[in-house]
Amino acid sequence: MTDFSPDAPNPNQLESLLLRLRRKEGTWVEWGQACATLQKAGYASQKIFEETGFEPIQQNQVIVAAQVYTSMVSAGVSEEVRSHFERIGSDTLYEFRILNQSERAAAATFVLAHKLDSTDSREVAKAMKEFSRLRTLPNGFSNHPGDALAYMYWKLARQQSDLQARSRLIASGLRFAHSDTARQQVEKLLTDFTVTPKRPAPILPVYRLDSEEELPRIVPLAGKLPLGAGEFKAVPMIDESGSFRIVKFSGTGAWVAIPGWQVILAAEDPVGILSDRSLLPNQQTSTGEELLVVVDRAAREWDDNSYFIVEQAEQLLFQWLEEETDIPILGKVIVVMRPKRILDEEVTKDLWQIDE
Repeated sequence: MTDFSPDAPNPNQLESLLLRLRRKEGTWVEWGQACATLQKAGYASQKIFEETGFEPIQQNQVIVAAQVYTSMVSAGVSEEVRSHFERIGSDTLYEFRILNQSERAAAATFVLAHKLDSTDSREVAKAMKEFSRLRTLPNGFSNHPGDALAYMYWKLARQQSDLQARSRLIASGLRFAHSDTARQQVEKLLTDFTVTPKRPAPILPVYRLDSEEELPRIVPLAGKLPLGAGEFKAVPMIDESGSFRIVKFSGTGAWVAIPGWQVILAAEDPVGILSDRSLLPNQQTSTGEELLVVVDRAAREWDDNSYFIVEQAEQLLFQWLEEETDIPILGKVIVVMRPKRILDEEVTKDLWQIDE
């Protein structure tokens, strides 16, 4: 396999990479490495598409899949697995991006042995990721990819009251179970028809500001008397913006006014985060209404009645953790605030119109 150096490639090398991509020479792994090298050299994905015919979404897939391939090989896989995925399978390896190095190797070996496609591989990756988050292994299940997948189907089957659907899930669990003990756990469902319904996610603590008393304003503090005129004049003017009257200043910081509700006063280390409603979990509407989520960074102890802020793929997100896991909790959601609905903000500025 040709090695592409991402360290300051010369123009001739870049032209060579573009030509190889245009002619689709080499393996898909080489294509991914070439796309990565070109992007690091300053080529936009659209420019690469125009030069080679590789669409941006395809570039992203082969770049990520090539990274997964490299880490998988470094972790150690058989020659059969390595040679197979060097030829085909970028869509499958792309699904394993959420796994760590050793899990990627195990997952690739597993899907090849069972001849699974990329859709099935997505289920394998999801099952392995969720399984790895459990603090202790479930009774009877090992950390083998097959057992992780069997546990996912076992759990889904227990929640299913429809006998046909339940039977299909049990059959899938038996198909993939790796250990005898895992198989035994799944087989128990053939005679145990107890339904363990999936627990619904808790309701987010959403509030809307309704009264004027709940709309405080932030006022700058000049200091404590005695004060000179110069000190008084030096106080900067505050410029509020947005539905929640956010205040910024020339330094690195901002403030937001929040009513003194008990839950806010009780928070040890509250932090506000702005979010579109569509980005919050379990929201039925796709509206882009801006919400203010208040998180207590000091509240990092898990409980099953709360939402927490966690990090995934280097991005912050709000999540309900149904079971205690090893996912680092960064804070607990204590309040989700909706802005006060004002029909006509301009009218409220003219007191004579309000009086009428």
